[in-house]
Amino acid sequence: MEDISGILKRYWGYDSFRPMQREIIESVLSGHDTLGLMPTGGGKSVTFQVPGLALGGLTIVVTPLIALMKDQVDNLRSRGIKAAFMHSGMPYGETSRVWQALLHGGCRFLYVSPERLASERFCQELRGLKRVTLVVVDEAHCISQWGYDFRPSYLNIARLRKILPPVPFMAVTASATPEVADDIMRVLEFRNPRKFATSFARPNISYVVRPVTDKIGQTLHILNRVPGTAIVYVRSRRRTLEIAKLLSEAGVSAAPFHAGMDYEVKEERINAWKSGAIRVIVSTNAFGMGIDKPDVRLVIHHDLPPSIEEYYQEAGRAGRDGLPSYAVILLDGYDCTRLRMQLANSFPKRDYIEKNYELICVYLGIEVGAGFDKLYEFDLPKFLSIFKVNGFQISGALDILGAAGYMEYVDETENASRAMILCTKEELYDIPAAGRFSDSVLRSLLRNCPGLFSDYVYFTESRIATDAGCTPQEVYDTLLALSRLGVVSYVPRRRTPYIYMPTAREDDPKYLQIPRSAYQDRRLRMEQRIESMIAYAENGYKCRQRMILEYFGEQDVEDCGTCDVCRKNRRPATMADVRALEKNFMENLRKNQHGIHVNEIKALYGAQSARVIAFAEELTDEGTTLLLDGRYILKAYL
Repeated sequence: MEDISGILKRYWGYDSFRPMQREIIESVLSGHDTLGLMPTGGGKSVTFQVPGLALGGLTIVVTPLIALMKDQVDNLRSRGIKAAFMHSGMPYGETSRVWQALLHGGCRFLYVSPERLASERFCQELRGLKRVTLVVVDEAHCISQWGYDFRPSYLNIARLRKILPPVPFMAVTASATPEVADDIMRVLEFRNPRKFATSFARPNISYVVRPVTDKIGQTLHILNRVPGTAIVYVRSRRRTLEIAKLLSEAGVSAAPFHAGMDYEVKEERINAWKSGAIRVIVSTNAFGMGIDKPDVRLVIHHDLPPSIEEYYQEAGRAGRDGLPSYAVILLDGYDCTRLRMQLANSFPKRDYIEKNYELICVYLGIEVGAGFDKLYEFDLPKFLSIFKVNGFQISGALDILGAAGYMEYVDETENASRAMILCTKEELYDIPAAGRFSDSVLRSLLRNCPGLFSDYVYFTESRIATDAGCTPQEVYDTLLALSRLGVVSYVPRRRTPYIYMPTAREDDPKYLQIPRSAYQDRRLRMEQRIESMIAYAENGYKCRQRMILEYFGEQDVEDCGTCDVCRKNRRPATMADVRALEKNFMENLRKNQHGIHVNEIKALYGAQSARVIAFAEELTDEGTTLLLDGRYILKAYL
């Protein structure tokens, strides 16, 4: 077994591991099932890639996003490490080539989508491999029904326990509460488990919530005060366009970004942002994962995320270089109301769910009793247009149907085109003409896409067109013609959202069994996450980083000293500050008929808790409240 420090130096160029990385790696190498909880930007991939190389066999990595798979595989290949990926949307020819590489030892890491694990064919092929030495579950919070991003298909991972009984399992995530962490280990059937958790604290990030009436004006003010690269997060594609336009008109170099954009446009904007040609990316949550830019100085949220987990991940894209950075929420008078409205849209009534189950089956041409274990491409906008369905609640209905085990909607994009040359280098000289640009397109492919003779390589038609002196459409037509001649295997880019059917279509939607765990329990959890996010946003007395760390189960946490609340608490209190604090406490007393315990006051008010307790004692002395078993209770409620 190769020395892990040597592997780190050889492939990554680092002389030493980051905190907790070595401990996690040594646990895996000693055969323990291992859970690693590390903050965004903490180096999670190294904790499974290094032991995967040290063990010498094949490491299987389950990950939810195709884009993330591709980024990881490209990164490994750039370091000279053989890697491949496999997901449910891949053509049979491509998966066959991957299996051949696996059988002949030409691969050290195989990234797979969780849906692929539902395939009996895949599981049979996997049984034939004798060299699997490690199974890794990335973004492991997706396997827990208590996690903020539960994916029913992740439950397929437990099947690997029976297929690969002696192989150690590893799970990693950047966002898990103690309850979710325990659930991950339970669902994955961890044996002799070890859990490692670094602190979620990011001491170089100053967390700020700023009440505003003019979000654009405040954004410009902050951008003028904080130099450097920035991300502005919003919750809709339309708003990415609107806000980027307003910032650009104000003289700030900004560009929108969302999942529905063409691959070439996204690549162009990512590269321009990373190089500094664009200062601000205005994006939905589609931006950030897998994009490593260490010097982001500022992350601004125009809209409240639906959970602390999501906020922490998005805010954590600032300051990965360890230098001072800012994470700012701009809060207006309607943000909390809008967030609560998401709860109703995410959990529509049962008759709406039943109706859309049947309509989707009709749209996809799935007959009663058919569809088991099949994938169907699903054009959601077209479906909504044909059947005149209320689109605000359709995502919620699909999530519930997925959690109940009936159909799972996967809104993935495999936008990049890819190609592989099927003939030898010598045979290229004798191929017949396939249009007037065939020579220039082939030469451009060979110049820009190394490895074409051995595997599929991703590219953009616009880049090849620029190099070949033609248009992207002419590149497309030429490659199709070369494909018909058997010279090139060409897979054009396309969007491929799909529906996976774990069960056959029911006779009558009224027979659908939607268990409590798929509806009521998940609704309660979502409500709790939303209320935690709102409590964070509305809090004006407790250190913000402390609130985040306590949410993730960390204890004995000290105030950060740099968030807006800590800075306010350091200032001498004015009479207005004192009156606002007392008013807030009275409002909380009126909301709680059973009173507020002294420990709850400390949790709610942090550094200001002593002032609040003194005020509560004054209320008791004058007879407004009573102190019973450590609780201050309004006398009117007794």
